[in-house]
Amino acid sequence: MDATGRTERFGGALGLDARATAGLLVLATRAPSLHNSQPWRFRLCPDRIELRADACRRLPVADPTGREQRIGCGAALYTLRLALVGAGIRPIVTRVPDARDPDLVAVVRRGGTVRASAEQQRLLDAVPRRRTHRRPFRETPVPGTARSALCRAAFEEGAWLQLVTEPAELVQLGTLAREAHTRQARDPAFAAEVAAWTGDAGVRDDGVPASAGGPRPAPVRPGRAPGNGPLIGVLSVHVDGPREDLRAGEALQRVLLTATAEGLAASFLSPLVEVPDVRDRVRRLLGGTRPPQVVLRLGHGAAGPATPRRAPVVEPG
Repeated sequence: MDATGRTERFGGALGLDARATAGLLVLATRAPSLHNSQPWRFRLCPDRIELRADACRRLPVADPTGREQRIGCGAALYTLRLALVGAGIRPIVTRVPDARDPDLVAVVRRGGTVRASAEQQRLLDAVPRRRTHRRPFRETPVPGTARSALCRAAFEEGAWLQLVTEPAELVQLGTLAREAHTRQARDPAFAAEVAAWTGDAGVRDDGVPASAGGPRPAPVRPGRAPGNGPLIGVLSVHVDGPREDLRAGEALQRVLLTATAEGLAASFLSPLVEVPDVRDRVRRLLGGTRPPQVVLRLGHGAAGPATPRRAPVVEPG
């Protein structure tokens, strides 16, 4: 049964009928997550939509604290917010509302009507086209207008996107990326976890199939001249913690959709934030007190195939 059929069994939410609600949730799941694990589920009630983390889909080796899972859920939350605006509904969001229920990530309620701005519609149109880039980037520089748009997208979601352009910092980031990549690759448990989620040639609705071009970009190459080829962007928020992790995910998705709308591709340099001491060294290298949440490559590249998507997992309210 397709995603819409499954959702219609539970009816609608926020004044929308079952079919329209199903369409919202299908769109919300077009969000990035670690190894395309899609670690979210939804609970529908007439007056609210609850976004919940799916504990069975956390990757305990790469993500022992659940930080990356919460970032993925935050990306889905931003897409849900955007889809609601597109449907004419102003979303009111309560983030991490109940410490006794750690899987409850956010509650979204109806706050009246709204009309999508031209920018919101542009980002909404980008949702089906956004995908993680797992192939080489071209050497084409990223124009200044796009750089400004990317940084503004993060800032308007309460985050910071620091574009790393100093040659010495890029060299050191490359060294740290290779160190983190090597340490993870030598860990049998990590290798087994990656293998469980990537490179599958069979039919499945999650993970990163071999057809998508492989799960991990090569580590950063040192010595690249500033302005040539992809940018390195480091996304950060104030502190670590469930609410801030969620906020980082919302900002991440807005940055990625902005990149898509600007004709750019994006990939993740996850080892830099998955190895704890390397993550701290990245923070110190960039001279900030805010811990890095996501490190991105942003640039020009031919679009690859989309990764699969499972139907939204929905619980009755």
